[in-house]
Formats: sequence, C-alpha cells, structure tokens
Amino acid sequence: MSKETPCVAVCMIDPKTKLCFGCGRTLPEIARWHAMESAERLEVMALLPARMADAGLAQVAGSPRRA
Repeated sequence: MSKETPCVAVCMIDPKTKLCFGCGRTLPEIARWHAMESAERLEVMALLPARMADAGLAQVAGSPRRA
C-alpha cells in the first residue's frame, strides 16, 4: 500500500505560487486532505511533481513524490 500523503513536514506556503514549499499542495487541498477519497488523494499526488516544476519550486530531498 502506498503512502497517501505527500507531506514532508516542510509546511510553508510560497506567497507567489500559493503552493506548499514541501509538498506542492494548495491550502484548500491541505485543508480537505483527510476528507478526500483515496483516489482523489492519489490524483492530486500525481500532479505534484509537475506542479512544483512548473512553479520553479525545488523538490525536497527525500520526498515520497514520484514522477
């Protein structure tokens, strides 16, 4: 079973992109995370690497995200 959270305990929101520096989620995604169905979480997680790259935010070393 895969880990269903992209959180890497670097919880800071970039004021320009409105994305978390650590995981790439938005505040609304973070707030709703526990209410999301597993499939929705996995869909969001699949988008995060490209979202972070597009925003110019570096992926945190050791992050569980996959391409």
